[in-house]
Amino acid sequence: MQYPLYRPRRLRFNVNLRRMIQQTHIAPDNLVMPLFVRPGKNIKKPIPSMPGNFQVSIDNLIKEARQVKNLGIPAVLLFGIPKKKDNLATEAYAKDGIIQQAISRIKEEVRDILVITDVCLCEYTASGHCGVIKKIKNQKSKIKNYELDNDATLELLAKTALSHAQAGADMVAPSAMMDGQVSAIRQILDKNGYENLPIMAYSAKFASSFYGPFRQAAESKPQFGDRKSYQMDTANSDEALREVGLDIQEGADIVMVKPALAYLDIIRRVKEKFNIPLAAYNVSGEFAMVKSAAYQGWLDEKGIILEILYSIKRAGADIIITYHAKEVANWLKEKQ
Repeated sequence: MQYPLYRPRRLRFNVNLRRMIQQTHIAPDNLVMPLFVRPGKNIKKPIPSMPGNFQVSIDNLIKEARQVKNLGIPAVLLFGIPKKKDNLATEAYAKDGIIQQAISRIKEEVRDILVITDVCLCEYTASGHCGVIKKIKNQKSKIKNYELDNDATLELLAKTALSHAQAGADMVAPSAMMDGQVSAIRQILDKNGYENLPIMAYSAKFASSFYGPFRQAAESKPQFGDRKSYQMDTANSDEALREVGLDIQEGADIVMVKPALAYLDIIRRVKEKFNIPLAAYNVSGEFAMVKSAAYQGWLDEKGIILEILYSIKRAGADIIITYHAKEVANWLKEKQ
């Protein structure tokens, strides 16, 4: 007896049925909203390359955090712009630093929102690099005259993470791509009674050209050279797995791939190999490309944004850090 060929295309015609069999879903619960905080009062300074995003003072940060919470987004990721920069990034770990103040105020005034803090030094160093720069003798080139001191940087990253924990952070996210950074942070947190504070490690952070708008937002552009000596080669995928594996061994609770859109293959490989909670950062350049094209009327902004986020989720990300978080949460709320 012959059976007719199965023709699943008929399922396309019923909207409700399509919803029932949809494999990948995005909810506000999956999203994290990055926010940039700076000293001062009543400041809401637009970031030109990132429409709809701002550098805000703490009073306006509280308003942003409340809005994020009301949209059902469970977490914010904080980046700080300090009053001053120096060679040892002293404001990164100062008790009265901008991030430390911001954490305390959010925890006082906005209940039940997860406060994640970026742990890096690039916003705080005079060089704009992610760590301590040391001079190398017998070099003629100005750029080659310096290199990053990994071990000295680890000490400062650990101090920064501890200061964030003491201020009330719910999670720390080391992003400097220093060898051993997760271990150094885990040790200092455990030693000081923060054994249960989770670490979300920027484990596979590539030396990407997609970071340009962020460097404007965080005022963290390198003053010389680039970050290729400590961020990953964009051509490498096996190296990403090694980096992720090392961070897990050192105590990372969540690992991250950054950027997301050009590295969906890395997200998939990491999820399949390690099956650990996985974050992906839909970075500033990805955001800016969509916004600029939409402004020109070249594409359907809402459709493109959702398609990108679905691709990130489909690849295996559990958490998506995105500057689209608030608008996407609004769209999802309207859909209910």
